[in-house]
Amino acid sequence: MKILCLLILIFSDTSGKSSALYVVNVERNSKIIYTWKGNERNTHIGLYDLQTKQNEHLYMFERDLHIISCSVNNERTLLAVSFRQYTEEERVSRLLQSVSKYLTLLIEIHPINNVRVLKAVDSCVQVQFLYPVEGRNNSTESRLLLVSEDKYIEQFDIHVAEEEHKVVIQNSGQLPRARVADDLIWAQWDMMEQRLFYIVPKESRSTLKCVQFYPDESFNSILESHLDISVNDTQLKLVNFGYDHCQDQDVASKSLNLQVFTSKAGGLCVCCSLASDTPDEIRYSIYFLHKGYNKTFTVSLERTESHQLKEVAFMNLDYYVAAYLPGQFLHLLNIEHPDLLCYSLFLTGEDARIDMLQNCSIQSPLMSTVLDCHVGSMYAVSISDSALLQFLQNSKQDSERLAALHCALLYFRHTEDLEMQIIWWISENLSTCHSFDPIQEFIIASLYCRMCPETHNLDKLLPYTSLLDWIGIIPGVTCATDIISLPVLEFQNSKGFWEKLNSNLESVKYAEPHLHYHSNVLRREWRNLSEEREERRTTAYLRNIFENAKKVLSHLDTWDSEERLVPLFQEEDYQQQLLMGLMVAQLKDHLMRHLQYVGKKKIDQIVLDYVANLLNLVHRIMKEVWRRYQLHSCIFCFDERGSTGEFAVFHIMSRILEAASGMCMPLPPGFHTLHLGLGVRCLPLHTLLHYIDTGVLHLTETCVGKLLKDLDDTEKNEKLKFSIVMRLPEALSQKVRQYWNHPINANFIARKYVKLLLEKLGNRQSSSPIPERLSVPVEFLPLNYLTNMLAEIENQGVHPYEKQDHVNVRFVEETALKHTMTFLGLKYS
Repeated sequence: MKILCLLILIFSDTSGKSSALYVVNVERNSKIIYTWKGNERNTHIGLYDLQTKQNEHLYMFERDLHIISCSVNNERTLLAVSFRQYTEEERVSRLLQSVSKYLTLLIEIHPINNVRVLKAVDSCVQVQFLYPVEGRNNSTESRLLLVSEDKYIEQFDIHVAEEEHKVVIQNSGQLPRARVADDLIWAQWDMMEQRLFYIVPKESRSTLKCVQFYPDESFNSILESHLDISVNDTQLKLVNFGYDHCQDQDVASKSLNLQVFTSKAGGLCVCCSLASDTPDEIRYSIYFLHKGYNKTFTVSLERTESHQLKEVAFMNLDYYVAAYLPGQFLHLLNIEHPDLLCYSLFLTGEDARIDMLQNCSIQSPLMSTVLDCHVGSMYAVSISDSALLQFLQNSKQDSERLAALHCALLYFRHTEDLEMQIIWWISENLSTCHSFDPIQEFIIASLYCRMCPETHNLDKLLPYTSLLDWIGIIPGVTCATDIISLPVLEFQNSKGFWEKLNSNLESVKYAEPHLHYHSNVLRREWRNLSEEREERRTTAYLRNIFENAKKVLSHLDTWDSEERLVPLFQEEDYQQQLLMGLMVAQLKDHLMRHLQYVGKKKIDQIVLDYVANLLNLVHRIMKEVWRRYQLHSCIFCFDERGSTGEFAVFHIMSRILEAASGMCMPLPPGFHTLHLGLGVRCLPLHTLLHYIDTGVLHLTETCVGKLLKDLDDTEKNEKLKFSIVMRLPEALSQKVRQYWNHPINANFIARKYVKLLLEKLGNRQSSSPIPERLSVPVEFLPLNYLTNMLAEIENQGVHPYEKQDHVNVRFVEETALKHTMTFLGLKYS
């Protein structure tokens, strides 16, 4: 089972070439520059296009050269090459002390024409053409970066002209140049975004800077961030400025192992491998600059064979940064939500193995891409959804389950099949997850990934997890978190990455955790309104709340009959509609405080979509488990016991109810009716009543009314009906008691009526004499006294059941006589 899957992008050795290929650079348009030696030891330079799968021969040197760096401009008219002319030993043996050790050339290659020397020095030079914005194919100007081993970077401006069908470099004299950076000890080129990151050492700590190059041929320093990274190596370390296959690997492994990764959502991470005093431990730090903290990880190795130990390699997967040590571990660090360690997927053993990247030195030149420089192969890297689901199925620890679940929901976004498999996994593992509720996590994370792409900055206002904290551990991994200073940005009117990064930094400045919507206020308001404690709330306020609920439910009216597989949304539910409307109002207020620029109409739509999607997700869970256990409408036939499948669904519905209660989220109307119907079919009476008394099951008019009408009056059913009728709230009792025409029900109603009248008597003073007697056909003095007392209260205008004309003193009297005669075994007439 491999979480990361590779797709090979470039050949190794093809076309009958006489020696192995060596990749020397990857350009912005994903074209790979490579070299090989010809039959006569000529040095060839070629270009491979990933899109067309075609090779193009660029240039040939009639010498056996060691190419250090090479770059071609966007129009493929100019080629910059840096190579080593002679080693120190060769210069001495040939008495060439005055000849420079390294040579950098600018060559006209369309067609092959002139060659111009840019540098002839004893220090190594890397070359890199800048690429214009995509869509700009032809230009008479090119810009070239030269990075010197003497720790400076400069830019050359090159103007070309067409003369007799040849491209010719203009300016017979020296090419215009500008100094970009000085005194750097590390630099990384971001080809896709045309950015230069570099580090300048300053006293106790280093400073990371970034220069942005623009299509209008200007550039400026746009970022500065202080890093607590000790840099003792005096040798310049370069990343993504080409790949020197002859570089001493021992020297390379001892140099600074540091890379900067950016994400489309405005994430900026600095990944750095650290020295460890313990031989069986690996240490590395990830500076989440867009979050304002650094996490340092210490990993205990399972095996410490010296031949297997290699330096940690870092890969950019956009939503994740991967720290990979072949044969040991693969750590996928969540860039968007790095605060909780349980959202970072840590794999060991077979799960962490990447077949084609076992014993090689790799780099990540582009997002979701790795390059094996020595073999000459580049791979597209992605997370395998099938392997991730298999890992989720086999995981034994909550940290693994939560990380895999979060990855599946937020990395792969919304796919029907993936969602179905996750729901099935949840239905099987409700009791195995101890540190989190998988239903809550599924609903909150799914809502987050569905809603956030709609509006900029919405991801900072909606919750992405049901967890506020996580105190678990990942075996073999320790993590230390340090607060760091936020980067300083200097830009104007920049869109894309810099705008998103600035937005992330602003969120950190203004206490990001408090920006996420939370249900605390909603829970308190709902409880107050449900218990009718808020007398100050006007009718207009409640009318607006229920109007919100109607708008939410209208979003769901377009569902077809197939979606109605589960009998939900077929009745009104006061409590759930009240909660729906309140959630709409609360969420709307929350978004209006932070997204005023979006506009009220857009926010109204976002909020309605959010709550409607919430109900849709609950329905989706129900639909999948309904199908899995092959249930049908017989759940409302109360004369049969429930099946094993029905009991399983009842248990899942109980957990959904628990999850909803924990998050104070509404449930689809009809949920409680369906849940109660399954409970009646599946549970013994004492358990059913216990669930009702503890609030797990909610008595609804639809279910209770159907139960009273459909079940006959056997002794067992009478006991069930009476137990439920006894537990009905007064308002609901008045609605459903008419469905059960039985002496027990009449007896219960009479008792209730007497109780209410006597309670009223305690609050009133008698103002009229008691009548001597009522026209009762049977002389029963205790009953006569009671009916006289009740009649007095009725004469004072007290009628608890005003809408039920047949419930009065006469009804109580007749019920009492019938019950007494039946009890004595006598016939009543």
